[in-house]
Amino acid sequence: MNNAVIAHQPESPARHLALLFHGVGATPEGMLPLARVVAQARPDALVLCVRSPDPSDFGGGWQWFSVRGIDEENRPGRVAGAMPRFVKTIRHWQAQTGLDASSTSLIGFSQGSIMSLEATQSPEALAGRVIAVAGRFAAPPRLAPPDTVVHLIHGRDDAVIDPACSVSAAEQLRALGASADAVLIPALGHAIDARVCELVAERMRD
Repeated sequence: MNNAVIAHQPESPARHLALLFHGVGATPEGMLPLARVVAQARPDALVLCVRSPDPSDFGGGWQWFSVRGIDEENRPGRVAGAMPRFVKTIRHWQAQTGLDASSTSLIGFSQGSIMSLEATQSPEALAGRVIAVAGRFAAPPRLAPPDTVVHLIHGRDDAVIDPACSVSAAEQLRALGASADAVLIPALGHAIDARVCELVAERMRD
């Protein structure tokens, strides 16, 4: 549970909790540039870059679930298998800070986004805001999280996760009655750039 890098800790007790989740085969340190932008937008937040629990079997770094041989059929099961630990991680940091779901933001990239998005399908609210960068749902959303705003940000030229996944996810969530939007960024692949950082900052300031 303590596998997290503190990117920002306010001097007074935190009024918000921002948890950032990296992609497969990466490390929490790779999320620090985005985390610093989040801290500037929300100086009252404790901003943490969380390390995935398992060593990656796809090169170095860490993972929530294996992507070896992954496809549309087995992805939901792998994500579901990892979800209890993901939820436990969120609840751990909420307990540490005394903050509840309404004061929590989940910000993910790639696999971190997949976990964050799927967390909105849990029966209990886990966060008031989810910002998913270059992500997707493991399976189409089944319910509208009543107390969670979902923002999807995706590079239009992403060759790893189809940007259409973000567009359709936002449409499906809105059809279910959720608050959701999607933004596609021109000339961006599977990455985070200054435009992504600014969009994340805008949404954290809302």
